Amino acid sequence: MSVTLSKLSLRNAQRQARDYLVYFVTIVMAAALLYSFNGLVFSQEVQFLSDEMKVLPLVIILASIVVVCVFGWLVNYATGFMLSRHSRELGNYILIGLTNRQVVRLFFLENLSAGGAALVAGLALGGLLYQILRAILFAMFGLPYHFSLTFSVPAAGLTLFYFTLIYLHALRKSRKRIRRMKIYDLIYYEKQNESIMIQKGKSRRRMFTVSILLGVAGTVLLMTGELMTGIIGAGCLIAALFGFFLSFASGVPAFFDKRPAFKYQGQNLLIFRTLAAKLSTMGIVMAIISMIFTATIMTEGGGLVINGIFRGRFTENASFDLYFAIEEEDRDPGPYLDYISEHIPVEQSVLYQVYLTGSPALRNYIGSRTVYPYYNYDQDPVLRWSDYAALRSIAGYPAAEPEPGRYLIHCMAYLEEPLRNYDQPVSLGNITLSPGSIYTEHLSQSYGVTNGYGYILVVPDEAVEGLAVHHLAYAAKTVQPVPAAQYDALQEPPVDYAFVSTKANENAQVAIQTALFVFPLFYLALALTMTAATILTIQQLSETERYRRQFQLLKKLGMDRREMARALRNQFAIYYTMPAVPPLLIGVPFILNLASLTEPGIMVGMNSPLVIVAISLGIFFLIYAIYILLAYTGLKRNVLPQSTEFR
Repeated sequence: MSVTLSKLSLRNAQRQARDYLVYFVTIVMAAALLYSFNGLVFSQEVQFLSDEMKVLPLVIILASIVVVCVFGWLVNYATGFMLSRHSRELGNYILIGLTNRQVVRLFFLENLSAGGAALVAGLALGGLLYQILRAILFAMFGLPYHFSLTFSVPAAGLTLFYFTLIYLHALRKSRKRIRRMKIYDLIYYEKQNESIMIQKGKSRRRMFTVSILLGVAGTVLLMTGELMTGIIGAGCLIAALFGFFLSFASGVPAFFDKRPAFKYQGQNLLIFRTLAAKLSTMGIVMAIISMIFTATIMTEGGGLVINGIFRGRFTENASFDLYFAIEEEDRDPGPYLDYISEHIPVEQSVLYQVYLTGSPALRNYIGSRTVYPYYNYDQDPVLRWSDYAALRSIAGYPAAEPEPGRYLIHCMAYLEEPLRNYDQPVSLGNITLSPGSIYTEHLSQSYGVTNGYGYILVVPDEAVEGLAVHHLAYAAKTVQPVPAAQYDALQEPPVDYAFVSTKANENAQVAIQTALFVFPLFYLALALTMTAATILTIQQLSETERYRRQFQLLKKLGMDRREMARALRNQFAIYYTMPAVPPLLIGVPFILNLASLTEPGIMVGMNSPLVIVAISLGIFFLIYAIYILLAYTGLKRNVLPQSTEFR
């Protein structure tokens, strides 16, 4: 008998992988994701990229715990769903003489076989995915990458441990359920469904209105940036989503019952009767999926915002291969210069001073017309023309043309527009200069002891005579990137009183922060998207037999295949659009607000808020569309009568 059960469970596992291919592929991807990120946890070469990267294993493990919970919910849901769909078959096994214990064992082996096959395939795919992550990390650190397909036993062991927890928990619940069931319960278990929770129209309308108000309030509270109000806002959004879908789903049948003319117009009866039968009994599932989609869009957008902040700051701060500045006038830059001369080959350099005009006129003008939070300078900063020309050369910018009798403005790009109309002259001693050209290349203008905070005036050399000095600075173009050891040495005693920046260190910080924050966020976002989309798809594909009977009947009634395909597409469009609409209304304002909280001038170009929103939605809908396409293609092939049947 045990041999027969094993063969039967293997056959059922093969059928499960075939009938629920989307679910099986998702579990394979889950194993691949877990293995690839576990590979980073145990990779010594990744941790040797930087001392700060030693925190990466802890961050990934914390993210993996959340991912395991997400995939665990998916497996638990899918296992319960497949139990309901195969319950009649399991009940028949008991009718022919099997015990409940044997049926439990059969169901356990069936799911364990499918999970084991998915794990093996996932480990193979995870090896390739790990190499992609490894290549990305090496590229971010500017290191050469060499492909080397390896198998990490610790990473595979940790992935196996995660999968064991996931499947044992899901199968334990199913085991308890089957053991308690009688034959009648098993045979008719498939007929059970989520009940319509709101029967009265008045209660439904009231809940719908309250859910909309809670959604608006929750979105606003979530964007305040405060922890407590954010938690309250998240609670409001969760309540809003459940209230919206419970009231909306239960209101679909009532809507059509009150509008018979609309109900029987065109294909509306076919489309919405099918959807009403499904939506009215899965309001809770839709709410959970919509909540997951909301978290996904926020997570993806948050990751891109964080990445944009790091990239934007790097672009502005890493204008020079090597830069240091000393704010105190009585400090001697000699130790720095001696160390650089001895250890760091330099192609071109300039030692210069940043002066103050004696007036904050331009700062006040900027502050009255745009967001300008930089008030470290109580007067407008000034550069000599010769120093400015040297800085442009070191940074690799084309030479600027001097304009006699005028001062130039070099500013961050976002200040260019408000400064175009600035026409106030500047008086420096006996010299009065009128406004000239505006330049906006990156010139290290986002710190207090760099080339102005957001902007700086460039004046003829003789105009700085008698002006107060804000700080002394040094910029250099080096023969090769400054190594981390030399950067650290420049910050150690006795030379510990200056601000030091190198392009290599700024780039390394971007890579480190991206690995520590952005990678885990996208790891989580991908897991959330796949889980929610898989559950939606499983629900849809489970209706294959009912759809087939429906369209066979419609064919006999005279409906052609083109009309059937159109009806199926419309059903799919509404079914998959519903849980995605609230996340868009919540997630887009959240991302735009989050991107606006950083300092101005950083989130520009490909990191601008609108671009980040577009990329976040693009990634989300790309993955979502793959699941929709797989479900639609499979259902269309299996339920629509073939063209030859119409002849």
